[in-house]
Amino acid sequence: MFAAIPAGMNESYDAPPRTVGFWGTALFPINGMIGAGIFALPAVLAASVGSFAPWLMLAGGIGFLPLALCYAWLARRFENSGGPVLYGEAAFGRFVGFQAGWARYASAIVTAAANTSVMVAYLAAVWPALANPIAEAGAIATILAIVTLVNLVGMSRAVGALGVMTVIKVVPLIALVVSALFAADPDIGFAVPEFSAVETVVLLTFYAFMGFEAVVEPAGEMRRPRRDIPLAIISMVAAVTLLYMAVIWGYLAIAPAVVNEDNALAGAALETMGQIGATAIVIAAAVSIAANNFNGSTTQPRILYGMAQRGMLPLWFAGISKRFGTPGNAILFTGAASIAFGVWEGFAVLAIAGTLIRLVTYCICAAALPVLEHREGKVQPFHALCSVLAIAVSLFVAAQVDTKAILVLAGMIGLGAVFYLIAGRNAAQTELPVA
Repeated sequence: MFAAIPAGMNESYDAPPRTVGFWGTALFPINGMIGAGIFALPAVLAASVGSFAPWLMLAGGIGFLPLALCYAWLARRFENSGGPVLYGEAAFGRFVGFQAGWARYASAIVTAAANTSVMVAYLAAVWPALANPIAEAGAIATILAIVTLVNLVGMSRAVGALGVMTVIKVVPLIALVVSALFAADPDIGFAVPEFSAVETVVLLTFYAFMGFEAVVEPAGEMRRPRRDIPLAIISMVAAVTLLYMAVIWGYLAIAPAVVNEDNALAGAALETMGQIGATAIVIAAAVSIAANNFNGSTTQPRILYGMAQRGMLPLWFAGISKRFGTPGNAILFTGAASIAFGVWEGFAVLAIAGTLIRLVTYCICAAALPVLEHREGKVQPFHALCSVLAIAVSLFVAAQVDTKAILVLAGMIGLGAVFYLIAGRNAAQTELPVA
């Protein structure tokens, strides 16, 4: 059924077809940002800062905006797949471009494994048989294999599946907000908390938006990437900020007595919409984790594909499926790697450093923008300011991690350097234009 060939060696499929329009493009950032966090964060923020929680979320969205803008401006310059690989290489050379892509890819692989493990753990509460280690490993492998297969048979099918999952997870959240308007007291008050209280939770608002950058990675399969990607980034960051604010407001308006923060929204839905509403929220939470995972599994193979196109990885990773026109080898490798990490209990130590690894990519991409503009002799002050702010915020977040995460980061960078050297010796150096 499947055969893959090196990109550029087949007239029919020298690159995946561009099949994704704007709305399909917009699904990637929204599903990158909305995962399990939106179902737990309202209770966490409410407990920490009370009625100020929605406004803290707005401040988080505004604080995250400089980084989103940097990615949007960079996306206007490139139309091939790879995202941070292209940005880092164009500004700082091939090795930095490789590390930017490798850091993003490595982080996403362990995150996909972690998310799937969490999802199976939730399902075990309904089907206790999944608590058995063998059954758990089988469920993780099966879920990731299905995701891999859907991605393999075509980007349009993957986007369609992602669209369905997006509706399933967002509609119950909107219904909860609407129910709060009619079945609760909409006046939640306003009180500015002590700064020390805000300081302990402000990082959560940053984490809530991480994942938006997934949209730049499959740019080579989008019809109008230079127009649609920047628009999707800015509009979806704004939309997710408003959704978070509305959901947190709805939770505060209902003010349910829920002890378990993980099920806080289900408790709120139970009070205003009954058991059906609570069940819908539980289903939405499970689907949200699945959609976030599926989103990453769709975009990450395109990083491998872009790196192979650049000669940073063996050309095998640029193999295109004759039948489906997808980067088949990269998809299959990503699926196999995710399954391997998912069934290996020791992978958790890598997941600890996942956020830190991603921050490396953020800093490289934010720094790339003024470097590219300076090279062209037209640095725009506002762009430079956003770049500085994005790097400063990323470094602030990075400073909160522990020593173990830093050691894992160093190990991942070292491993990436080894892969880069191997590719440099053994892979055909395919010099393609970066833009």
